[in-house]
Amino acid sequence: MNPTETDKTTDKTTQPAAAGTGAVDTKAEDTAVAAPGTSEKTAGTTAETVGDEHDTAVSDGIDDERPAADDDGPTPRASSGLAASAGAVFAAGLGVVGLSGSWIGRVAAERQTLIGQIKTSQGGSPADQISAIYGDAWHTTALSNGVFALLALIIGLVVLTRPRKSGWVPAVAVAGAALGALGLIVSIGMYFDIILALPSAGS
Repeated sequence: MNPTETDKTTDKTTQPAAAGTGAVDTKAEDTAVAAPGTSEKTAGTTAETVGDEHDTAVSDGIDDERPAADDDGPTPRASSGLAASAGAVFAAGLGVVGLSGSWIGRVAAERQTLIGQIKTSQGGSPADQISAIYGDAWHTTALSNGVFALLALIIGLVVLTRPRKSGWVPAVAVAGAALGALGLIVSIGMYFDIILALPSAGS
């Protein structure tokens, strides 16, 4: 074989191999260039996913807090209803005490009677003895009953002005206020000797 022809054959064989190698290198470079873009897209997707998860967590936190506020809502209503109920019963009780008298009023009247006896022990006119022994104790009882009646009237009216009351609360509050008003009228009449006036010295 001619040496010249062998060299030509070798050159032809080498050129396609080199061309193939160049193609492989070009594809590698394209892959290397495309890799950063792919990383950026992946990073962007990851950031969006994290942002969505954060928004979802915030929304869930807000939703979790709303029921708590709703749960706390009925508490003032419940406390207001309980106060109104207790006030109505308390007013009715005070109204009864204002009409019938109390242990405090009885003790105060007995004390005033003792003071009157001490004052008149050294002598005095019958009118003075009646006023000191009987009249002062009577007025003390009327004053004590009037205080309880006035409290019943005030508490009953306050309960009636409160909103969100149970069905029986207004009725009991009205009863307490009525008893308080009646007891106050009776106490005023007793204190100023309009009802059951003091006996005179000549009777």
